[in-house]
Amino acid sequence: MELRTTRLLLRQFREDDLDAYAAMCADPEVMRYLSADGDVLTREDAWRQMAMLLGHWQLRGFGMWAVEELRTGRLVGRVGLHCPESWPDRELGWALSRPFWGRGLATEAARAAAEHAFRDLGWTHLVHLVLPGNSRSIRVAERLGSKPAGVATVHGLEHVVYRLDATAAGSLMRGARRYAL
Repeated sequence: MELRTTRLLLRQFREDDLDAYAAMCADPEVMRYLSADGDVLTREDAWRQMAMLLGHWQLRGFGMWAVEELRTGRLVGRVGLHCPESWPDRELGWALSRPFWGRGLATEAARAAAEHAFRDLGWTHLVHLVLPGNSRSIRVAERLGSKPAGVATVHGLEHVVYRLDATAAGSLMRGARRYAL
């Protein structure tokens, strides 16, 4: 399953994504709100994480996509659906490399993923788990139309839960085109 937007291709991770993905996971600013302690990942841990993300597709039938910029073919980051064992709910999450911040790419990719969740998977809602202080992710959630819906503790950290209902998503999902390539 691949998704295509105006500027992006959401596709499965490939082995040749490792250099770019490991570089993203080694950036302290990127990892600041993605791990319990904000620690960066080693190259080996980035590899393991890519393998886990691919395995999630096999176990759940949905997951995170590698996000590629169509114009350049560069790996932008990851965006997609996530619900490992003991997760509080089905989540739509994102993480982009710093050179791609501030260009609306997270919102564009997240809209495509939300459309897939609602239209193709029949989900009635999804959530985003955001650590307090992560203003960039809060803005993406709000642009999608998500609203604060409580808190959840994940890996010992309290996250703000943002919820997006399929019925409220409506026109916000326009602009994301799905292609099964």
